[in-house]
Amino acid sequence: MKLALFDLDHTLLNGDSDVAWADYLMDRGVLNPAIHRAQSEAFYESYQKGTLDIQAWLRFQLEPLTRYPLETLYEWRQEFIEANIRPLLLEDGIKTIERHRAEGAEVVMVTATNDFVTEPIAGLLGITELIATQAERASDGRYTGQAFGTPSFREGKITRLHEWLSKKGRALEEYSSVWFYSDSHNDIPLLSMVNHPVAVNPDATLLKHARELGWTVADFKQEGLST
Repeated sequence: MKLALFDLDHTLLNGDSDVAWADYLMDRGVLNPAIHRAQSEAFYESYQKGTLDIQAWLRFQLEPLTRYPLETLYEWRQEFIEANIRPLLLEDGIKTIERHRAEGAEVVMVTATNDFVTEPIAGLLGITELIATQAERASDGRYTGQAFGTPSFREGKITRLHEWLSKKGRALEEYSSVWFYSDSHNDIPLLSMVNHPVAVNPDATLLKHARELGWTVADFKQEGLST
């Protein structure tokens, strides 16, 4: 068996879906740009440093979902996917997904971004298996503004991957080949676990780490691989 895992932001997308969703909400007047951008930049700086408080970030990210009925959120989300996400899809990323499928690999998106935002993006890419941070919903279906379970961030991606495998009655060791494609040094824990780690459009820390260990480096913005 073969398994191909893909991060989303800056890996399959030429951008960040979290940021794109916030920009969309600011354009709609849902979020105050001056306040939101300042807070978002502070979170992004800590993300780059590897010091992000993931729970604080998730509360910040999910709070807008609590303000509106599901019908409105879903309508906005569909518009957002078509107008803001589809143009960001990287062709080389799509080709890589298709190549793995053709070779018989099971394809899974593994992302720290919440499932409200990422579920339709996975669908857009034809990916049926999604491991994402889970946005909590109340009994009436509305979002609570909280996350539940383990966020799929850093080592949490490993935990969530094992949970996903367990539900299928499988273990990672059963796969002869496992790929993981990611841009971020925050994904070094999971990249270190697979036998085919690929640093895609990597940040400086991940690029240095990948070169030291001889991992494959890919630029989905400019076709080509290197080791």
